[in-house]
Amino acid sequence: MAADRINRLIWLVDTIRHYGRITRSEINRRWRRSEFSRGEDLPSRTFHAYRQAAQDFFKVDIVCDPATFEYYIASGDGADVTHWLLDTAFTREALSGAGDVADRIILEEIPSARQFLAPSITALRENRRLCFDYLPYYRSQTSRNIVIEPYCLKLFKQRWYLTGRVVGEDRIKTYALDRVKALALLPETFVSDGFDAKEYFKNAFGIVVGAGDVKKVVLRVDARQAKYFRALPLHNTQQEYVHDQYSIFHYQLRLSDDLVSELMSYSPMVTVVEPPELRAMLTTRLKQSLAAYSQ
Repeated sequence: MAADRINRLIWLVDTIRHYGRITRSEINRRWRRSEFSRGEDLPSRTFHAYRQAAQDFFKVDIVCDPATFEYYIASGDGADVTHWLLDTAFTREALSGAGDVADRIILEEIPSARQFLAPSITALRENRRLCFDYLPYYRSQTSRNIVIEPYCLKLFKQRWYLTGRVVGEDRIKTYALDRVKALALLPETFVSDGFDAKEYFKNAFGIVVGAGDVKKVVLRVDARQAKYFRALPLHNTQQEYVHDQYSIFHYQLRLSDDLVSELMSYSPMVTVVEPPELRAMLTTRLKQSLAAYSQ
C-alpha cells in the first residue's frame, strides 16, 4: 500500500479516535483543513473506501450509530495494540520527514525488537513452537535449546518479553528477547489452552507475576507527582482520592522486586501506606542503599 494512502488512513482513524464520536459532515470539515485535501471535500465514495481500507489495515471497527449518524471506533480485544500501532505509525510518519533536524531528536532504544520480534509474532499468529538459547544477566552459562509454546509478548521499560509454556518443564515462564542468543521458528504447532494474557498479568507490575496473593497497595503521593500518575498511571488498577496537598492512590497488585524498584525511583514524593509487607521491602532496600554509601 502506497505511503500516501496509508497516511490518509492513519488520519481518518486518528481523527475519529480523537473525537470519540464524530459526524460525517464534521469529518469532511476537518478533511478540508488537512494536508491531504487541497481544500476539496472528501467524497462519500472515497470516505467509505478509506473507512473499509482502514478497518482491514488496522484491524479496527469504524461503526456508524444509526441514531445520531456519528462514527466511532468500537473497542475490542485488541484495542490496546491498535492504539499502540497507530501511535507508532504517527511517530514514524512524523519522523520520516525530520532528517534535517535528526541531530535534535533523541529516541530511546528498544534493541530486542530488531532481531527476534518478527519471528515471535509469527509464532504467536501460527501457534508454532520456538527454540532458542538464553543467557540472563544473573547467570554465566547459556541455557541451550529451550523450546517454548509462545502465549504472548509484552513491552516493559524498553524491553520486549516473551511468555509461554516451556516444553519439558510444563510451566509458564517469561524471557527477555534481548537476552536470547539464537532463535528458530519450529515447524511443530501446538493447541492454545485458552491462555488469557491480560488476566495473567492483571495484577502484576512489570513482567514478574509471582505466586503471592494480590494485595491492596496504597500510596501517598505529593500533589506534583500525582499529576504524573494521573497522566501515566502506574498500573491499570489505579484509583485516586484527592486531598489538598497530596493524593492517595489505590492499586491491586502482587508484590515484586520490580514494584519496589519503581517505587524507590519516586522517593521521597511517594510513600507506601500499606500493605506492611511492601513497606518492609522498601525499607530494607533503602537501608541497603544507605549502607552502600556509608562504606
